[in-house]
Amino acid sequence: MNRRTIPEEYLAGYTQILAEVAATGRRLTRDELQSRRALGEQAAEAGHGLRALIVKHLAVTRAAWPDTAAAGVLAAVEQAIDAFAEGYEGAQRLAVRQEEAARREFIDDLLYGRSDLGRLAERAERFGLRLSHAHAVAVAGDPASYDETGSVLRQVEQAVFTRFGDRRILLTTKDGRLVCIAPGDQDDILASFAKHAHAATDGGQVAIGRPHPGPGGVVHSYEEALNALDLAERMHLEGPVLRAVDLLVFPVLTRDRAAMADLVGNVLGPLQKARGGPRPLLDTLTAYFDAGCVAAEAARQLNLSVRALTYRLTRIHSLTGSNPADPMHRYTLQTAVIGARLLDWPAKNLGPRTV
Repeated sequence: MNRRTIPEEYLAGYTQILAEVAATGRRLTRDELQSRRALGEQAAEAGHGLRALIVKHLAVTRAAWPDTAAAGVLAAVEQAIDAFAEGYEGAQRLAVRQEEAARREFIDDLLYGRSDLGRLAERAERFGLRLSHAHAVAVAGDPASYDETGSVLRQVEQAVFTRFGDRRILLTTKDGRLVCIAPGDQDDILASFAKHAHAATDGGQVAIGRPHPGPGGVVHSYEEALNALDLAERMHLEGPVLRAVDLLVFPVLTRDRAAMADLVGNVLGPLQKARGGPRPLLDTLTAYFDAGCVAAEAARQLNLSVRALTYRLTRIHSLTGSNPADPMHRYTLQTAVIGARLLDWPAKNLGPRTV
């Protein structure tokens, strides 16, 4: 048999216990039992299999009585238990693989909106979800990648389940991201998941979709969370937790891409005439609007003097005909700046209508 050798440290004191029990016929003391439990925990943490540990104990037991009839019996016991444990482990591995395959297939169908919805709802009960109710989905994005046996998933799962128990929660991974599916009326679960996922991934962003009812509600909420992560990357949103409900304005702005491209091209296109190209003036507008139109704060963010910032704003007004300080012009300019971020302009061409 090709098994890992079990270090003698995990049998510390065992032969002495056997000798005393053989001499007196007594049962093990509380301290002796506790010492066996502690060694068992250490062996498990070190990755040793239970089968190998049991066989090692039987071998040591047999060695303690080499000249008695018990030795033959113990040898047979060792072989029988080893074969029994081998069969048990094989069946257990197969069951785990089958369960993992069924779980992964269900998750793929659930998050991609595949399969018959009625059948999907039936399968969901097996994994603790009632798809007749509303559900919301939280997704933890990069920087890390995760797998079903990864330490990050286990760490977050333990933290969430320790606080909330079962509560119809499903924690899993999908395409390199952590995913939490929870009842739509229990936002505290998703908030807790977001907190622990953010910490466990060294600051990775977490997005939370809105609650939606029915079997299709999970995939809808999942897609909202994914879109929020994508939007955060394009818009440079830096918050640790993104909620789809707070970002609804962006899908509205991008619903008609041609109209948005036309707005960006006509409003901001003239900035291309500036010396050095449009990027410095576009960054100035971005910082100005992000600072709540407070020139001093925007200048600080850009490492400029207030005078230099004011000059840039004047130049923008001159080129575009829109004054960033004028409330009537500000909304159009700010919408165009948001559109430029969403369309990655000026890095990408808007098309023939760009000025």
